[in-house]
Amino acid sequence: MSKIIGFFNQSGGVGKTTLTMNVGYHLAKFGAKVLLVDMDPQGSLTVFMGLEPNDLEDSVYNAIAQEEDLPIFEDIHGMSLAPSNILLSRAEMELASAIMRELRLKNALSPLQSSFDFILVDCPPSLGLLSIMSLVASTHVLIPIQTEFKALKGTELLTRTISEIIRAANKQLKIAGIVPTMYDSRLIQGTQSLDSIKKLSQQIAPILSVIPRKTDFANASQEKLPLSLYSPQSPAVACLQEIAKKLENL
Repeated sequence: MSKIIGFFNQSGGVGKTTLTMNVGYHLAKFGAKVLLVDMDPQGSLTVFMGLEPNDLEDSVYNAIAQEEDLPIFEDIHGMSLAPSNILLSRAEMELASAIMRELRLKNALSPLQSSFDFILVDCPPSLGLLSIMSLVASTHVLIPIQTEFKALKGTELLTRTISEIIRAANKQLKIAGIVPTMYDSRLIQGTQSLDSIKKLSQQIAPILSVIPRKTDFANASQEKLPLSLYSPQSPAVACLQEIAKKLENL
């Protein structure tokens, strides 16, 4: 059975989508069968993987809201993708009175678990129903945290939400680790924030690796490529490989 890992932070702009794509790529390079699931109505992961959300006839929305089979695009940089588009934003309203709505993603992924070693879920940057669905479906959650003071302010709410999911809806959910992102050692804010994240990690989960701030990430995403293909010599590539290797051993 596959490991289902939700990449979750209620704040946007922390590098969650970039991390999902690149860690998935390295897991695939290690020989794993990898499915990426875009649960964000903005569809950033879908775009990064080279698809145009507005052109899609079927997306995760069809599986979540209409209980159809999850649409899957295969062999994109060695991975498979269940894409998203703006229709997914309607799901929370349409499912307001649905029974056991939190299980919709889990039910959609269930028939696929024997086909993939890893299913990586790019959660939306919110604490709404789509994120709850993602965490209920997951076996593990990985928490990217930007190394800036403002990004740390919501960490208590984030960890409380995960604890509530474990208590009430998914007792098997484990925290895979924390990944500090966009770290710049030249900035006092960066080093102080990293120290705070290290203290947090002692309480809830280990730090898997520290991702440096690099413009190559944005350039690679614009070119619809994993960082390792766009800039193989980037020092961040080794950090991503380290995360993938640790997830392999969960």
